[in-house]
Amino acid sequence: MKDALTEIKPIVEAVFEHLHSYPEISWEEVETTKYLKELLASEGFDVQTFDDTTGLVVTIGSGKPCVGLRTDMDALWQEVDGEFKANHSCGHDAHMTMAIGTLLLLKQLGVPQKGTLKVLFQPAEEKGQGALSYVEKGLVDDMDYLYGVHLRPIQELRNGYCSPAIIHGAGKLVSGKIHGVEAHGARPHLGVNAIEVGAQLVQAIQAIYLDPMMSYSAKLTRFLAGGESANIIPGNAEFSIDIRAQSNAAMNELMGKVEHAIQSVAILNNITIDFHIETEIVAAQVHQRAVKFMKEAIIETIGIDYYIPPIITPGGEDFHFYTLKRPAIKATMLGLGCDLTPGLHHPNMTFKHESILTGIEILTRTVMVTFQGDESVE
Repeated sequence: MKDALTEIKPIVEAVFEHLHSYPEISWEEVETTKYLKELLASEGFDVQTFDDTTGLVVTIGSGKPCVGLRTDMDALWQEVDGEFKANHSCGHDAHMTMAIGTLLLLKQLGVPQKGTLKVLFQPAEEKGQGALSYVEKGLVDDMDYLYGVHLRPIQELRNGYCSPAIIHGAGKLVSGKIHGVEAHGARPHLGVNAIEVGAQLVQAIQAIYLDPMMSYSAKLTRFLAGGESANIIPGNAEFSIDIRAQSNAAMNELMGKVEHAIQSVAILNNITIDFHIETEIVAAQVHQRAVKFMKEAIIETIGIDYYIPPIITPGGEDFHFYTLKRPAIKATMLGLGCDLTPGLHHPNMTFKHESILTGIEILTRTVMVTFQGDESVE
């Protein structure tokens, strides 16, 4: 396998450089889809694209088991060096590169000989909607196993270390609007100050408590109110709330308390506060058989000394909608240590690029081990 990996290394490096240089945000991965389709078709793969969405699927073989590999495609929209633009600060460019490298490596190794391999290049992970769109298309209905990969920040995994499961938490992004009453700065009694309402909302959310044995958080991450005139009390404001919990049950409890906090502040001020869930993701549901196969692949690739048991992280991933909606799928996600700093979603995020080759080898071995070890292969 090492010789085959060395052979595809120049292609892998070129693919990553291209994908990193041309990021596209959620649901707008048009050129990325086109590039991947042309590249994979030129390598002889059967590529499926869609008229109503970005993204693509590669299918090899037929029959059972059906082993899946999923990668995300979209970049973030953020301020980088004073300019707002699409930016791959979550590692999706590396994830796509690893999926392509795995396909190329498996092709050279003649895998699968029996069964089906399906690789999903999924859009809109950052919106929490891409996985659900692929579920709705029936793309995973025949899937027995599904694997993913995500670069891990240095605080979780150092370069060279890998974990066979990432226990992501659940998350919701809530957007809302405060409808107060504007007034002259000299007559505050005639208005309802949206900024003061926002301050009450911050305090109400900070007063929420759940079982301290469970990781959770809720906090305002955006607040817009007022204009250029400093002598006008703003009546309206827009806000966003980031809500996290380590389990789906804890998320349901936390969301209920956040809703109660918003409604209580609205009643206290005799105003209306509108809000809705902008994005949501569910907590991880990993399968121990999939974890076992990936653990074996990690140890075979980098050795037992660099193996790390499943890691718990407060971050989220829409990957876990696949197992929520299709519980029969045995799934897990590779945590790849790569000295990623300063952190995921930081505009200047960087990592050790050589870890991409390690990820390709582990994912390739995971697929091979799954085909060899699954009881449905005769």
